[in-house]
Amino acid sequence: MIKLAVLGPSGRMGRRVIELAAVKEGVQVHSAIDRSDSPLIGQVLDDGVVVTSNLETGLAGCAAYVDFTTPESTAAAARAARHTRVAAVVGTTGLGPAALAELDRLAETAPVLVAANFSLGVNLLLVLAESAARALGPDFDFEVVELHHRHKRDAPSGTALALARALAAGRDQSLDEVLCTARSGDVGERGPGEIGVFGLRGGETIGEHTAYLIGDSERIEISHRAASRDLFAAGALRAATWLAGRPPGHYRMRDVLGL
Repeated sequence: MIKLAVLGPSGRMGRRVIELAAVKEGVQVHSAIDRSDSPLIGQVLDDGVVVTSNLETGLAGCAAYVDFTTPESTAAAARAARHTRVAAVVGTTGLGPAALAELDRLAETAPVLVAANFSLGVNLLLVLAESAARALGPDFDFEVVELHHRHKRDAPSGTALALARALAAGRDQSLDEVLCTARSGDVGERGPGEIGVFGLRGGETIGEHTAYLIGDSERIEISHRAASRDLFAAGALRAATWLAGRPPGHYRMRDVLGL
């Protein structure tokens, strides 16, 4: 039985991770950790877990924690986890240098898995996109379009950037050198090797991602559409059960799935 800490139980993803863990064999939610101003602090969840804001207390005795929160909270959790060497499963998007540096430091003493998307299908999509880019080469233009609900704050999505990074890897490119996230006005011809990534927002769309591989006479589209947020929570729980007990270091969902 793997004891799990869940960060952000007041959030949509944190709450769903807890709900799915309750019916998943081999996993027990040992603690739930939320921000100090959360209305859930001190409340008892259905499984008897009391919500706390104390990271050290919440992480103690756990084999892994699942984090779908904010970059600031992710950095704080990674700092606290260094002392307990708890495995980290992080799905927080929009991570900046500070949070990534804390996760790197945590990976020196504990296993860490950071994923833009925990969907099994999306992670297969990344593999397919990289293989297609490698096969098609420089004669094709690559673009990525993503669509999410109106409430999403960051753009492009972390998954869209991961998809673009997979396309770039297939051509041995650095995404930072070829990424384009805006075109407006007289921008001139499309640059050689450029990869455009663009975000659409509207309604309650959970998440849609499409990679376009465009040649002079043909176009290939590789898409994934999420119909439920449960697939993200289920993927995170699968990652946590696989990651717990592994040696320190960085891991990917590809490792979890054996891809």
